[in-house]
Amino acid sequence: MNYEREMLFGRWYRDNSNPEGFQQSEYAELLADGSFEFTFVTANQSGEVTEQIVELGDWGLVGDIHFTITNSEFVLDRDYAVDRADSDNYHAYRILKIDNQTFEYQHVVTQEVFTLRRVIDKIGHC
Repeated sequence: MNYEREMLFGRWYRDNSNPEGFQQSEYAELLADGSFEFTFVTANQSGEVTEQIVELGDWGLVGDIHFTITNSEFVLDRDYAVDRADSDNYHAYRILKIDNQTFEYQHVVTQEVFTLRRVIDKIGHC
């Protein structure tokens, strides 16, 4: 199946709990120029942030394959260039579902499924 790139433009969000009871959240912004910013936040049972990582990079879409290439990471407000030779900075996903509110995709190697919800900036008609 072929999908239009424009369907992915914008801001997305997901959260879940890990087996230790920590809340893990992802905020993703996919821009029309093919760049992305992903923010990963982990919070403990008290709601205190224990880890925050921001990744910057490039993304694309070919047919039903969504891919990302991470170029740098911000950890503790410091920018680190990633090792472009490290295969962990390249990912490909098969899109399972995409509409105005939901983006569901599966990693082609690990088979892990992710579901993101669109972030709405303006509610109402104002």
